[in-house]
Amino acid sequence: MGLYPQPNKWQCGPFALKHALVMLGKVVNEKEVSRIAGAHWWGGADEIKLARAAKAYDCELKLIRRKSPLRARRELLRSLKKGCPALLCVDDWNHWITVVGAERGKFIYVDSREEPVVCVDIWASLKNRWGYNQLDEDDPTQTETLFDLHPVVPKFRARTKARFSLKQARYLRRPENRAFATHWDEYFNDLLHICHPRGRKSEKVFPLGELLRRHGTMIRSQIAFWHGAVKVSKVEKMLKNLQFVADTYGLVIRKQDEKRAIVAITTNMTLWAASRFGVDEVYGSN
Repeated sequence: MGLYPQPNKWQCGPFALKHALVMLGKVVNEKEVSRIAGAHWWGGADEIKLARAAKAYDCELKLIRRKSPLRARRELLRSLKKGCPALLCVDDWNHWITVVGAERGKFIYVDSREEPVVCVDIWASLKNRWGYNQLDEDDPTQTETLFDLHPVVPKFRARTKARFSLKQARYLRRPENRAFATHWDEYFNDLLHICHPRGRKSEKVFPLGELLRRHGTMIRSQIAFWHGAVKVSKVEKMLKNLQFVADTYGLVIRKQDEKRAIVAITTNMTLWAASRFGVDEVYGSN
C-alpha cells in the first residue's frame, strides 16, 4: 500500500486516488479503491467512478475545467496551497496521476506507471501531458484545449497532511530508497502510534529528529548489540526513514512522551531486526 508502480494498465485511477488519500493522512488499499469505484480491466476508472470511491472515504473529488493553461496552472497551485492533492487525467485522457506539491517552478507528482513513482517535472512538460485537444463545439473547424483538474477535498478534519518538497521528492527517487517508498504506509502507520500531529502552539513538543539526536546513538548501539548480526549503519538507515516520514507529515513528540517514544522506537527497530535477520535461541530453549 505504499508508493510503488501499478501492476497493470487499468488501475492507474485507483492508484492515483490512493496516493491522494495517503497525502491526506488516510491509508487505503488500492484493491479496495478499485472495488468501490467499480474499476475493471476492460474499462478502468473515469472521474465519475473515482468520485464515488472518494466519497466512500469521506472526500469530494471536484472537477475544475479550464481552457487557458495559465488559469489551469493557477487553479492547480491554489489547490496545492490549500493542502489538497489533485488528480490529473493526462496523455489524452488515458492515464491518471496525482500532483502533490510545487516548488520553484517545478511540480511534484506521483505517477504509478513510472519507476520510481515520485516524479519531478517542469510546468511546460506537465502542461503538454495535461492538455486534451478536442473540436470546438462552437466552431468545428477549430480545436480547443481542455485542462481538467480534480482536487481531492477531505470532508473530515485531516489530522495531518504530507508536505512534499523538491528535496524530499528527489530523495525518494534514489534507487537505494525504492524499498523505503514501497513501504511508505507502514512507516506512517507505525509513526501514528509514536508521534502526534503538531497541535496547539502552547504544547511542549519537538520533532522526531531531535529525539534521535538525543538518543539515537543509544538506540542504534543497543539494537546492534542485542541482536548481534545487525550493523549500526542498517539501524541508522531505518531511523532516518522514520524521521523522513515524520518530517513529511509534520509529526512531533510531546515532551511528556519522550521516554515512551524511546521505548516504542527501540521496540519497533528490534522487531524489524528480528524479522529481517532472524533470531537465534535466547536464554535456552526452556
